Amino acid sequence: MPCMNQPEQVQNEGREPDGSRSEEEPEPGESHKERVDRELGELMQGLRVAVTGVQVLFAFLLTLPFAAGFHKVDALGRWLFFIALLSAALASICFITPAAQHRLLFRTGLKEKMLHRANELGVAGAVGLAIAMTSSVALVAETVINAWPAALFGGVIALASGWLWILQPIVDLYRTKDVKS
Repeated sequence: MPCMNQPEQVQNEGREPDGSRSEEEPEPGESHKERVDRELGELMQGLRVAVTGVQVLFAFLLTLPFAAGFHKVDALGRWLFFIALLSAALASICFITPAAQHRLLFRTGLKEKMLHRANELGVAGAVGLAIAMTSSVALVAETVINAWPAALFGGVIALASGWLWILQPIVDLYRTKDVKS
């Protein structure tokens, strides 16, 4: 907690316009190693949340062809299923890779490289999960209702995940860069 008698300029040093600390800035008294350790821990926590969701979806998709009535799914539905299955599998790989690499690269001095790679894999996993969710929703809608609502409902999921997971953070990055310039 900052001292009450410090000038506001000193209290807000290294902070974003909204008062939060910039991710590029270490916490007060934090070394480079401590910062990398903290960032890797934060990233791994976020990936744990995402991997749970994609694993549930992937497990459901793996059982779907064995369900009674799957034989009634038309060609479009089968393509949507296949896209969803592959996307969920790829998202699972992307979300699980950082933990596997962490075990393999333990105490090799490559933690910062691992952190950057894990971040990239997290973004790729989010894209894969968005595709899997979009295809899954479209498959269910196409099977239950018909083709045009499937496109509508799938499109809503694609737009929502694309905006909230990818585009909105990119917009925030550009807005933050403009404020700093």
